[in-house]
Order: sequence, then C-alpha cells, then structure tokens
Amino acid sequence: MKAVLLIDFGSTYTKLTSVDVEAEVLLGTAQAYTTVQTDINDGLEEGLRLLEKKTGPIKYEACYACSSAAGGLRMVTSGLVPELTGEAAKLASLGAGAKVVGVYAFQLTEDDIEDIRESKPDMFLLVGGTDGGNTECILHNARMLASMKPQFPIVIAGNRTACRECQRILDGLEVYVCPNVMPRFGMLNIEPTQKQIREIFLNRIIQAKGLSKVAELLSDIMMPTPSAVLQAMELLAQGCEGESGIGELIGVDVGGATTDVYSIADGMPEHMNTVFKGLPEPYAKRTVEGDIGMRYSIQGIVDAVGTECISQLSGLSGERIHQLVEDLRQHTNKVPCGDDELERLDYALASMAIEEAVSRHAGTIEETYTMMGQTFVQEGKNLAKVKQIIVTGGSLIHTKRTAEIAAHALYSPAQPASLRPKKADVWVDRTYILAAMGLLSSYYPQTALRIMKKELEYHGYSE
Repeated sequence: MKAVLLIDFGSTYTKLTSVDVEAEVLLGTAQAYTTVQTDINDGLEEGLRLLEKKTGPIKYEACYACSSAAGGLRMVTSGLVPELTGEAAKLASLGAGAKVVGVYAFQLTEDDIEDIRESKPDMFLLVGGTDGGNTECILHNARMLASMKPQFPIVIAGNRTACRECQRILDGLEVYVCPNVMPRFGMLNIEPTQKQIREIFLNRIIQAKGLSKVAELLSDIMMPTPSAVLQAMELLAQGCEGESGIGELIGVDVGGATTDVYSIADGMPEHMNTVFKGLPEPYAKRTVEGDIGMRYSIQGIVDAVGTECISQLSGLSGERIHQLVEDLRQHTNKVPCGDDELERLDYALASMAIEEAVSRHAGTIEETYTMMGQTFVQEGKNLAKVKQIIVTGGSLIHTKRTAEIAAHALYSPAQPASLRPKKADVWVDRTYILAAMGLLSSYYPQTALRIMKKELEYHGYSE
C-alpha cells in the first residue's frame, strides 16, 4: 500500500481524504471544524483522529493540502475599461483561486483607496491598457496605491510600456511584474499572472493564515482550494495519458456564503451566422457568486429570484419563507434534520442558487438583423452542448432530490437568451473529494481521475 493524505482547510470544515495510490482506492474521509479563530492545527488534529478511527493507523508516503480558510485568497483588481482589461484581471484572479473582493475600472479615487484599505485584501492585481496603448490610467493607479503604503503584495500585469515605471513608483513595496493580461484587444494571456498569484499565495499568504506549522507536515506546496477544484474539473473533463475524461462539463459548488461555478468547455459560437462579442472566454473558467449562498448569503437568493419563485418551488407562504430565512441568517449552522419545512425551503433555495449562478456564468445570445439577413450575437460562453454537470455542497449531498436540484442548471424557456446546457448527465460529489483529487492530480493524475470516476455518484440524464 502507498498511502497519501490530502487536506482541504475550508472556511468551516477541514476535510481529510486518505488514498491508496497503488490500489487506486479511497481509504477514508473525515472532517472537523476549521479552528481558524484559535489554532488551525487543532482542527487538523481532530480531523486526523476521526480519520484514523475509520482507516486505522496509516503511515503516509506523502501529504498535500489546499486552503480557503480565513477567507481564502482575497484579491482586489483594477483595470482600464471594465469590459476589457478590467474583466481580464477578474478572470485571471478567479482562475487562480482567489475571492475577488473589489473590482475597479478607470482611475482610482481617494474614496476607492479608502475602500481598498478597509477591505484588507491579501493581494492587488494592477492592470490596464493593451501593449503600446493607454499608460495614463495604470500609472495614476500605481501612484494612488503607493500613497496608501499597502502591506499587501501588488502584481502588475498591464501595458508593458508602463510596467517598469509602475514598479519604480511602487519602489519599497512587494511588487511582481507579469506579462500583460490583455496584450491586444480581444486577446487574453492570463496564465502567467495566475501562476504568479499562486506562488505569492504559497510563499506569503500561508504565513498570514496561520498555516506555517501545517506546511512543515506537507510533502509539497499548498494551493488555494478553488484552484485545486478547477484542476480536478479539468482532469475529469479532458482526461490524461492512459485514461480518458468524461468530456466538457459544468461544476457547481453551492456553499453557505458563495456559489462557485466552473466550466471546462470551448464555449464558442456553433453557427456561421453568429458573431462573438467581448473578450474570448477561457477554456477552464471559474466564477464566484458572492451574494448567493445557502446560509450567510441566503437573502441574496431570495433577492435574485423573488419570494414568489421560492414559494412556488417550496409550497411555503411568502410570510413563512421570510420567517425561516431570517432564522437561518441568524443560525447559519442550522440544517433540516427531518424538518419538512426546512427541507422544502432548502430544496427551493438550492435550486434557485444553481439556476441563478449558472445563468450568470453562461453566455447569452441575441437575434439581430443586418444587411446580410438574420444574425446572432453571442456574449460569454456557449454551454448549450455541455453534457455533464458535477455538483457538490451540503444542500445537494444531504438530500435525495439532488438530481432535481441540479436540473436547474439546464436551459429554461423562461430565459431563452441563456446558453445553459440543453440536457446533461448529473454527477454528485457526496464525499467532498474534488479538491483532494485536484491536489492528487499534480502527482498521480491517472489515479485521481480513476478515483473520481468511481466515487462521483452518477445520476443519469436530466433535461
């Protein structure tokens, strides 16, 4: 047996997964509260104790970990035009596994600087202008950042003509320079910046999150949890040498505070008479809906879809929904546990969380007419032909109605412009192994893929 331990330090729970990489089997999983407010090692030790009760004593050959504890990797970005370099900066940050807590466009103001100071980010991504284009905005923003004497590192990934001048303006601060995230109009180059963001997370942020002691136990470096999940999704979709993937997919993780959506798909227009508008979409894309969550952001779901919609799905009155939502906002650890009303409410909330989050993630298409006749304009990713949906999160794994909830990720005639999947198979991560398999895939990709195929619960076709 060759055992490997995989740890995910989550905001609420520390999840542990034990794997035999020779037999390509899951040995056991366990979770304990993440004790980030005291000593994060206490939660780890409790998780190890619970895991050992299931697996017995094991000598691990290696230990790998990821983390989103204490808010994860909190980033602020600034660009020039919101739809161009501003969007490129956001895509780069999200793809690196960050939680974007501020997005700014054009020139930063004194009020913006005050907001940035109060948001206490772990990192700042400064971009703006294509190569050889506008330099005024990014230089202004560098001067504004320098004025606040930030304690966080700054990554510069804008107009190459201005990058070194920005670096001089920010002299004395922790600064990194990367290639422009948008060197030309309509061209993305976000991978180098994502790599730099992850390296800073590993070298600096781990210390700030109280994980330095944990790092001593690890066989290799850590990564942000969303980055590990995205890695798992890419492997599951594309496969690796010796093992095929399951094809293009969408992944949805409905959490208590946020809903993360991943898509591994080309997403480009299908037909010749369709024009693509905006930036090209990355093949592996992640978005985070910070206002949509089952407990901390429960009101955001209601606000997004309306009480009437929740009432129709749950069968509860508007007044009763309001009462229950207020109670759940105050008691975020409350779960249904056989309570019929809460079960019906959670079903409706989870269904609408998925529908709203996937709708925001997917692209749209509009019909128009030109001198050449009927034309369609696509903005964002076309996910209509994606055939696989992967779902996880407490509200989906602790219910028998998982497939019904997941079906809300699909296309609906009520939103005819949305490019969500038309029909798809549903897979459920009931044991929270996606982050663990993303970690494992860096070292044993074939094993990680085969374990996912065995452990993800297949629910068949939904349409």
